[in-house]
Amino acid sequence: MTGAIFQLLKNKILVLDGAMGTLIQSHKLKEADYRGDRFASHNKVLSGCNDVLNLTQPDIIDGIHTRYLEAGADIIETNTFNANAVSLADYKMEGHVYEINFQAAQIARKLADSYTQSNPLKPRFVAGSIGPTSRSLSISPDINKPEYRNITFDALSDAYFEQIKALVDGGVDIILIETVFDTLNAKAALYAACKVFEACGKELPVIISATITDNAGRNLSGQTLEAFLCTFEHYPLLSIGLNCAFGAKEMYPYVKELSELASFNLCIYPNAGLPDEAGKYNETPQEMAALIENYCSKNIVNIIGGCCGTTPEHIKLFAEISEKYKPRQPVALSNDLKLCGLECINIHSGINFVNIGERTNVTGSKKFSELIEKGDFKTAAEIARNQVMSGAQVIDICMDAPLLDARQAMVIFLNHIASEPDIARVPYMIDSSDWNVITDALKNIQGKPIVNSLSLKDGEAAFIEKAKLIKQFGAAVVVMCFDESGQADTFERKIQIAGRAYSLLTTKAGILPQNIIIDPNVLAICTGTNESRYYAHDFIKAVRWIRENLPHVSISGGVSNLSFAFRGKDSIRAAMHAVFLYHAIKAGMNMGIVNPAQLVLYDEIPPALREIIEDVLFNRKENADELLINYINTSEYFLKNHAVLEEWIGWAPADRLRHALIHGIDKYIVEDTLNLASALKNPVELIEKNMMEAMNTVGVLFGEGKMFLPQVVKSAKVMKTAVNALMPLINKSQGTMAMKDKIIMATVKGDVHDIGKNIVSIVLSCNNVTVIDLGVMVPAEKVVEEALKNNAMAVALSGLITPSLHEMVHVAAEMEKRKLKIPLLIGGAATSKKFTALKLYPVYSGPVIYIKD
Repeated sequence: MTGAIFQLLKNKILVLDGAMGTLIQSHKLKEADYRGDRFASHNKVLSGCNDVLNLTQPDIIDGIHTRYLEAGADIIETNTFNANAVSLADYKMEGHVYEINFQAAQIARKLADSYTQSNPLKPRFVAGSIGPTSRSLSISPDINKPEYRNITFDALSDAYFEQIKALVDGGVDIILIETVFDTLNAKAALYAACKVFEACGKELPVIISATITDNAGRNLSGQTLEAFLCTFEHYPLLSIGLNCAFGAKEMYPYVKELSELASFNLCIYPNAGLPDEAGKYNETPQEMAALIENYCSKNIVNIIGGCCGTTPEHIKLFAEISEKYKPRQPVALSNDLKLCGLECINIHSGINFVNIGERTNVTGSKKFSELIEKGDFKTAAEIARNQVMSGAQVIDICMDAPLLDARQAMVIFLNHIASEPDIARVPYMIDSSDWNVITDALKNIQGKPIVNSLSLKDGEAAFIEKAKLIKQFGAAVVVMCFDESGQADTFERKIQIAGRAYSLLTTKAGILPQNIIIDPNVLAICTGTNESRYYAHDFIKAVRWIRENLPHVSISGGVSNLSFAFRGKDSIRAAMHAVFLYHAIKAGMNMGIVNPAQLVLYDEIPPALREIIEDVLFNRKENADELLINYINTSEYFLKNHAVLEEWIGWAPADRLRHALIHGIDKYIVEDTLNLASALKNPVELIEKNMMEAMNTVGVLFGEGKMFLPQVVKSAKVMKTAVNALMPLINKSQGTMAMKDKIIMATVKGDVHDIGKNIVSIVLSCNNVTVIDLGVMVPAEKVVEEALKNNAMAVALSGLITPSLHEMVHVAAEMEKRKLKIPLLIGGAATSKKFTALKLYPVYSGPVIYIKD
């Protein structure tokens, strides 16, 4: 039966039953009914404990299932939403978990089998209902103690194990983990389910259904739908979906979003509208059926059903509707690496380099180490925040220090930063040589992190065992090029280990290639040994081989290791890193651990120094090491504290402004801006000529791979500071001219990039246009609503990543649906003239304009 449902979903939309609680309430049960004879003397009130009715009122539960089966439900849920030890403890019923779940499964099983036997062409299935409990693994119940949790992953997982084991023993076909408000809770349930499957020797299909709690499309713990999906893409789910919280009307945009993203079947069971003042759900079967038919007719669902307030009358109409339409076809799983914290990041060809911040590592930051040792996790979290604000797309977290309890420190720090959305939005890299630290960390992260690292140094059996556990937690994995013989230090050893590890992970551990990150070992050069002369060249050569021979993997490295021989000489290290990254990225390296605040521009390194560094990296001269050391000791570039002399300070004002904007230096930016503006009749000229010329240079350097995203972020921030300083002068020179024209500007949903958009916003604002910037991750419905509300003259959309293109099409379609005719402006790195013409122009009858830069 379990295999049959996968095949069935390819051909038809299946119907899930409706609300169990709603029908139980219709019986108006009293305390004595809940207790029955079995629990007549129980010392705790049982009213409201619906799960105990499986034991005390089985006929009522039988009758409810029968009504839904008669209505046409293909899948009925067991009456076990709160039948776990954590929830049942409120009624002092935790000792009856197994019996309640087993009995619930048996009641449903017998009925489903009976209906299947009477009509084999319409098989019926039983889903074991697993609720979220009232506890959260990601949110502290004490606002003053962000690191505190009132339950652990292991305790919650053990509670789920007991429940799921009973459901499986009782004969359910499907495990349904539903109403998920905290993704980490769902991970604990899935972890338990996998352990049950292993213990029982059979694997059941699993459905995971989230509940979103606000109009931004996030769950209670703050995770976006795309990140929620990303968290579980490693597991072959039967379906993923949404239930509760919203009615079918309010849920539609989120269903559509999931439909365009999910490689799984999509299961949707909303409430019967929104509750009224008395908490009742009043949407009639006919009203709700019309909304459900909209889902089915647009082919965006695979399973439909009802949550709070729905009845057999609702389900009967859903069953009739489902026969009329074909099911949704799941999208193909992307070959890109996807990671997530509260938000998702897609690592693909549109991003030239993913910067992994290194300062939350006790071995890489003395300040961070001291704070952790003192137990000052609050201040330590600020270092993480600064890394993200400086442009780190992932943060590396390591607690491996001799005098530190790494396991405890890791858990406390992870729990602390989970309550900081500015930090928690990015994925984490968990970095440790202690396997226990890694497993503890994985149990305290609700998104999809990276494990750093795995290697073959302990042999294949240990390698595969650990890899399988990493996969079970849904993490990506860094593979270091080590094996039983030690570290790979030559090109031949690097590619041999990389190829072997890739084969084992994909064939023996079942890890998808896109979830593998290979680190070919960045080793220190200029150490005085003959071997070190080849380290950088062999690394870059290995990167090229891996990119050509191991499809879909990412390639990373600890960049600061390269210049270890020059500790204390920060400027030479920064220059070496910039040159190394320039060549490694061209070869195919797409990730790296580096301090984003210390990146310098490749083109700004003195040509003589750049040539010497390249001589060292590629071993082009016998005495390259000596030439580099001699340059450091004699060049004025490094005479003062090994730092670049600020000779640019003496340049002409316009040149100084340009330099500051390109390099993201804000030290003199306000002073220089105001001095230059004072000589102009119209201060806007300074923006349109000098400032935009500098930002165009930034764009060119970024496109050529000579500048990285964190540096672009710094430049944009300095640009914003300069414009803010100019605004009073602009307003004065232009008088109080009313800004009548309004433009709605937004980075589309699923995308958080806004640098180019911010610059355009500044220029438009300086030209008497009111820019209503909706920010990032903006749903299509909000874009359209704001355009209508403000009578906007145009809508401008930005997107840097490929998935943003699909969302732009959605926005265009919504604008057409609402009969807008204003121009739609499209810009961002992912967009193109061809895409605009082929995908956007056909769905929107107003002007569609591609903005190149």
